[in-house]
Amino acid sequence: MTDTPQPAADTANGSDTATDTTAGAPRQTLVTGNTRLYAVLGDPVGQVQSPGLLNPLFARLGIDAVLVPVHVHPGDLESVVRGLQRVGNLDGLFVTVPHKTAAARLADRRSPTVEITGSANALRRESDGAWLAENFDGSGFVTGLVRAGHPPKGARVALVGAGGAGSAIAAALLDAGVDRLTVTDPDTPRLTALVDRLAAHWPGRVRAGGRPPLEDTDIAVNATPLGLRPDDPLPFPPHRLRPGTVVADIIMKPRDTRLLREAAAHGLPVHHGSHMLTGQVDSYRAFFALRTP
Repeated sequence: MTDTPQPAADTANGSDTATDTTAGAPRQTLVTGNTRLYAVLGDPVGQVQSPGLLNPLFARLGIDAVLVPVHVHPGDLESVVRGLQRVGNLDGLFVTVPHKTAAARLADRRSPTVEITGSANALRRESDGAWLAENFDGSGFVTGLVRAGHPPKGARVALVGAGGAGSAIAAALLDAGVDRLTVTDPDTPRLTALVDRLAAHWPGRVRAGGRPPLEDTDIAVNATPLGLRPDDPLPFPPHRLRPGTVVADIIMKPRDTRLLREAAAHGLPVHHGSHMLTGQVDSYRAFFALRTP
């Protein structure tokens, strides 16, 4: 990560960055002429939580930078990304639904994780001007599970969703040592391609399913957008799960999706989507070289 340009920064002693002493936490009050830019791309973007997590981090570290949401329709993604990549003071892009697969193809270089999963959730500008794609969704999800007391090693996991986030979560779960991973997705070609790529690295432990094996599962994961809207159908019926099965959702807003509410009503332990984001913070810091100037 040492070849990443260090974002320019101003401290409170000589710039427009101030400290909210009343709340006891630093906050960035003004954008300056030296401010470094980051953008999170999605459709929609009203649900994104990364600005509320990363902007306080910039302020706490004394980095003059800001992360802003950018609403991009799928048909406009390439032109928007190409334009942003030409902005001289833009150091990185974050990517959310539904752009993670398409964004991976817009990078000049891809990490091994991105090559395996075919999706990216972060792109950074390299020292030579090229763009490197990485995906921390999977590692963040696994970190969140472990921190919450649900270690996936040896578990039987049912994963619904083979899209950008689901593919990264699948790879990370296999790397974390799950005993069996069953992936389901209505897009059969996408599902088959993902399972074939995963099986090449973790043979014998991953399979495609027509439906998730809920009666024989330790952790059931929703990695689809179902739950963003209140009228969305359930990705799977939690009442069919065995007692004690952990139900995890990657939706961050609303925090308590219909799936998690119904799972909790059936007495099942639930795991919120925010854990996946907070589990990525250290990886973001290393990837973008975010440290005190």
